[in-house]
Amino acid sequence: MDGMTSKEAALKVKQWPRQAIAAGPRHTVGLKSDGTVTAAGDNKYGQCDVSGWRDLVAVAAGNVHMAANTGNAHTVGLKSDGTVVAAGWNKHGQCSVDGWRDIAAVAAGWRRTVGLRSDGTVVAVGRNHEGQCDVGGWRDIAAVAAGDWHTVGLQWDGTVTAVGNHRYGQCNVSSWSGIVATAAGYLHTVGLHSDGTVAAVGLNKHGQCDVSGWSGMVAIAAGSYHTVGLKSDGTVTAVGHNEYGQCDVSGWRDMVAVAAGCTHTVGLKSDGTVTAVGHNEYGQCDVSGWSGILLPGTSLSI
Repeated sequence: MDGMTSKEAALKVKQWPRQAIAAGPRHTVGLKSDGTVTAAGDNKYGQCDVSGWRDLVAVAAGNVHMAANTGNAHTVGLKSDGTVVAAGWNKHGQCSVDGWRDIAAVAAGWRRTVGLRSDGTVVAVGRNHEGQCDVGGWRDIAAVAAGDWHTVGLQWDGTVTAVGNHRYGQCNVSSWSGIVATAAGYLHTVGLHSDGTVAAVGLNKHGQCDVSGWSGMVAIAAGSYHTVGLKSDGTVTAVGHNEYGQCDVSGWRDMVAVAAGCTHTVGLKSDGTVTAVGHNEYGQCDVSGWSGILLPGTSLSI
């Protein structure tokens, strides 16, 4: 970025990319404007035990693939002082974030947690069998995304890097440029260009990478086998696997943020309320009563 270091570049942006809504395999998390957190859905491992969290500025949910063990999830919260909290499944140490400091953004994948430091470096804990936590050498990173078995880093110059499982080409992002946001699903990766168009690589069995015709997008999200795009006019589109109606978002209006779980999709409205469609066996879509969720670009009322 014109010779700037990542630290200098960080000072020039209004805020780091932070999510106020997050969707896991069977649960949904929302960050309220007062810095507290709410959650709905499966709580088998305590991933919804977030009622005591305070002074949060971002949330993330460990998303996983469609399998019998998809309930094994965790939830991550970024505090205003740059520390991180986590709740839920911790078999692989994915919740061992107590010592993290100076964190600017967080992401959560299958069995791991990723933290972006304010100096543009990245830290990760959890399962690393496929190299998805090999981010120690990353520099000048502006945002991170975590898929099931791969991790994606967006650099300040708009290029993208990725590590981890590459079986379906989901890490083929080295040629991307002009990217302003990324999302990582089970076995695919999505990138939002600065001109509002979208690119995708990886497994496309269900058409989850069929985004070449998209335009006017301002945000993206990726689930196990589906991809969601938020348009500048507040409407939403989705492609991919739709067995549970997780892509039935054509009627959504006035949206300001989206999140994609394993088989459900969540949208944040401009009035701070939330809507969701898709698989709801565990109550992960029971968010109609939520209000006061933090809107993008606004400050916390702590």
